[in-house]
Amino acid sequence: MNIGEKIAAARKTKGWSQEELGEKIGVSVQAVSKWENNLSRPDTDRLVKLCDLLEISLYDLLSDHPGYGLEPGNPFFSPDRMYTYVKTKAADAGMRQTLAALPFMREKHGDTVRDGTDVPYRVHPLTLACHALAMNIADDDVLATALLHDVIEDTETIPEELPVEIGEKVRDAVVLLSYNTYLKPGEDRDPKKKDKIKPLYYEKIAKNPLAALVKCMDRCNNLSTMVTGFDKKHMADYVKQTEKYVLPLLDVVKAVPEWNNAAWLMRYQMITMLEVFKRLL
Repeated sequence: MNIGEKIAAARKTKGWSQEELGEKIGVSVQAVSKWENNLSRPDTDRLVKLCDLLEISLYDLLSDHPGYGLEPGNPFFSPDRMYTYVKTKAADAGMRQTLAALPFMREKHGDTVRDGTDVPYRVHPLTLACHALAMNIADDDVLATALLHDVIEDTETIPEELPVEIGEKVRDAVVLLSYNTYLKPGEDRDPKKKDKIKPLYYEKIAKNPLAALVKCMDRCNNLSTMVTGFDKKHMADYVKQTEKYVLPLLDVVKAVPEWNNAAWLMRYQMITMLEVFKRLL
């Protein structure tokens, strides 16, 4: 790719028109068009701002390396197939809580999508349930908690609305995993408040092995998909938070004998991804 093609590709990835990019960088649409058609090049000051806006390094923009012919694919699985898979496993094993959690989760998350993508949000909890099954954790409490872990926080469902089939153990874990349950009644769900209550949030999760297990699976999935919806600063912050708060939860998970192998696998997955992101960032 030449410089113009790289600018055009990065702009389209952001979903911006030439006019929108021009407004953000302070030039006319004609100037952007000339850059992308290699009729002119941005001056030094604008190059730096352009790279920052498009989240591309100055080296990658100016170098002549071919890019190796790599194009991003779709990292997500079919929510319908995962739903059927989990439902079949739960039905075969008589998992009453999981069978109740599945339709409730699907109804509550509805047609919402994950930030920065067009992927249905329900893919996330279904992936966690499949992750548990893949680690040979065919446990009703674990699957139900994985499926419901975001319904209180992200759909404003209250604990009392959870399916009546859900036991107290699952209900308690879902509440612990929901940031907004740590707010005072009527308190605004400002994202900045999340950072203030983060230490308390993880402290309480660390006292509940079921919540700790699901939180670790949640983080594995979020790390593996964050490039689709996070900017670089958010990625860097997420790496730091994972090291500070989530990795220690694996010791809580490991203390449960039947989850020992799962703890090792998740530690391997998280640490490997964290080291990759550190080098890329």
